[in-house]
Amino acid sequence: MGSQLPVCAYLALGSNIGDRERYLLDAIKCLDNHEHIYVSGRSHIYETDPVGYVDQDAFLNMVIEVETLLSAQELFAVMLSVENKLGRIREIRFGPRTIDLDLLLYDELRQEDPQLILPHPRMAERAFVLVPLVEVMQQRHSKQAGVWSEHLDQAEGKEGVRVWNHMQ
Repeated sequence: MGSQLPVCAYLALGSNIGDRERYLLDAIKCLDNHEHIYVSGRSHIYETDPVGYVDQDAFLNMVIEVETLLSAQELFAVMLSVENKLGRIREIRFGPRTIDLDLLLYDELRQEDPQLILPHPRMAERAFVLVPLVEVMQQRHSKQAGVWSEHLDQAEGKEGVRVWNHMQ
C-alpha cells in the first residue's frame, strides 16, 4: 500500500432483501477490489431481528475489518457508491435494504461531522453490530475487542443475533 501506513477501520454490513448473503459477499468484493482498501478480517454472518422499523424480514449482518489509505470521508464515499451499485434505495428509515454499509470505527478518529460521526453513534447499543465486531476484533486486536465486549455485556437483544447457517 505504498509508503503511507494504512489505517484500520471496521465496517458493518447488513441486508434483508433478496439474496442477502450474495449482497454481503458482493459488497465485500467491491470494497476489496478498490485499490486503496484491503479486507483484512471478517466475522461470521449473523441472522438478526429487525430493530426500529420491525415490520420487515430478518437481516443478515456481519462486520469486516479493512486496512485503507483513504481518509474516513473517502472511505465513506466508496461505501455509499457500493450501496448504490448494489441497488440500495432509501425510502424508510431503518427499513428494508439490499445492502447497508456503516463505518463503525476509523482508527482512533473521533468526529462529529453531520455526514459522518465516528465512532458510529448507535453502535454501542446494537447487539447485531457488537457481536460480529467483537468477533472480528478478537482475531487481531484483542485489547480493543475487550473494550467493546464490555459494551456488548450491557447491550439488549443479544438473543436476536444468531450465527447464520445458509445450509438450513
